[in-house]
Amino acid sequence: MATNPVVPPASPLRWLGVVAAPAALALAFLWAGGWLAPTRLTQAGILDALHEASGMQLGFRRNHAKGVCVAGWFEGNGNAAGLSSATVLQQRRVPVVGRFALAGGLPFQTDAPAKVRSMALRLMPPDGQEWRMGINDIPVFPVRTPQEFHDLQLASRPDPATGKPDPARMRAFRAGHPWLQTAMEQVTRRPLSSGFADDTYRSLDSFLFVAANGTKTAVRWAMVPVRPVMPADSHAADRDYLFRQVIDDIHAHPLQWHMMVTVAGNGDAVDDPSRIWAWDDRQIDAGTLTLTTIESEEGGPCTGITFDPLVLPEGAAPSGDPILPARSAAYMRSFFLRSGERSAAPAVTPGMIATPSGAKDHKL
Repeated sequence: MATNPVVPPASPLRWLGVVAAPAALALAFLWAGGWLAPTRLTQAGILDALHEASGMQLGFRRNHAKGVCVAGWFEGNGNAAGLSSATVLQQRRVPVVGRFALAGGLPFQTDAPAKVRSMALRLMPPDGQEWRMGINDIPVFPVRTPQEFHDLQLASRPDPATGKPDPARMRAFRAGHPWLQTAMEQVTRRPLSSGFADDTYRSLDSFLFVAANGTKTAVRWAMVPVRPVMPADSHAADRDYLFRQVIDDIHAHPLQWHMMVTVAGNGDAVDDPSRIWAWDDRQIDAGTLTLTTIESEEGGPCTGITFDPLVLPEGAAPSGDPILPARSAAYMRSFFLRSGERSAAPAVTPGMIATPSGAKDHKL
């Protein structure tokens, strides 16, 4: 399958145009919530903690640094239209630009089955009511608050002598945050699929769907793969095997996911992303995501986009989850920093995209 032609890298001014609206929205939420008060943890503090864990990687995103651009469309089926007036949930098709990535700030990290994978999406209906998502393949967020996220990053920073987190620091973090033990165990023990194409990606944070009559409903959602899920398999000889695999897959045929919306039940913790919701909550199949093309971030369409989860259309609003404004602020700060740095060649190059490996030993 042919991919889109590579276009020249976006200039910093063009990037600023892309993020101007979400930046203003993020600042509004942060100021209203007291996030920018001098005694509070700031977006710079969050990024400093990420730097402690991954070092300074100039020219790259400060988190989810290793990635690749994808594009296609989302086709709403109208099933969730009673809960939300969002354009993309109506019975229509809208274009999508997205990104697959691995969590962490290392742009050349070695792929491995247990590393957290992410899907980021920008859904662009013609009325301008776009929707951006940053969703991950873990069942819950491992912390409840920005301060806990900051502290976890410091606890998990690699020891210079071993290159791995210091077990003593991690034990101290767990001892000081015993209420997070269940969430961390759920992340560690999650089922692992074979790659990006057969993985499930979850919003983790909760949002409010707003109906045409103003009724608000707390929801989370997940992108659930259409293709069968295969177990993970190690590819020790190929440090980029997850990305080579998804390149092969998308060259061969479109990749699809169902957007499954979960409606909060009476006992669900809407504002705590570290707690899983009840298994018998109401679920709605809201539409189908189809991805058809893939490009390197070296000039690809996702390169200048911040996938800020607070860029929401009419018909959707943030919940009271404190992680949401923190994520938004960190995304804006990360963009500001990298837009002033020299662009660096990514691990997934245009040459890798143009020449699929043809290796289908994962048999998806």
